[in-house]
This record gives sequence, structure tokens and C-alpha cells, in this order.
Amino acid sequence: MAKVKKKPTPAQKRAKKAAKAERQRKYQWVFMNGKQVRIKRPPTVDGIPVDQFIEENADPIWLHQNEMWELMPVEYALSGPEPPTESGATEDEDGIPF
Repeated sequence: MAKVKKKPTPAQKRAKKAAKAERQRKYQWVFMNGKQVRIKRPPTVDGIPVDQFIEENADPIWLHQNEMWELMPVEYALSGPEPPTESGATEDEDGIPF
């Protein structure tokens, strides 16, 4: 006599579906060396990568505290070129605006 396989209960179906959704949220499938493998998804904030979110939303103080100086906005250096003057400003022969 053949064994009859039991069907999963509705609670078991919900648990299986929730577990699958959780795995899909945490992992993604990619090909490595010709084989399909599962790797962790990169972290995101509101659907965009963390690095891009930081570049768009961080203020200079936070960037300095977290040692992300390469992302800080560049301002005019003291020894650098002169900042552009206003187009309506006039100067005398010494280069002093009046």
C-alpha cells in the first residue's frame, strides 16, 4: 500500500511563504565561475545604495566626524586661485574694489 503525503496546513503555507520572502529580501542570486550562487544583498537606505545616500544627504560636520574627507565639498583654499568677483563690481588700478 502506498503512503499518502499530507498536504501542508494553511499556517504551514504562510510560514513557508514568509520564509521565502525573507530569503529573497536578504539574498540575491549571481553567477560566479559559471555557477549560480547566493550572496547577501548590499545594504540600502530607502532603496538606494548607502554610499550614494551618504553623498547626497550628509553634512560636512558628519563627514568630518566619520573621516570621510574625500566626500566633503571643496571650498576655496587660502593659497588657491582667487574666487570669482561679482560681474557688476568695479576695481581701481590697484585691484581694490570700490
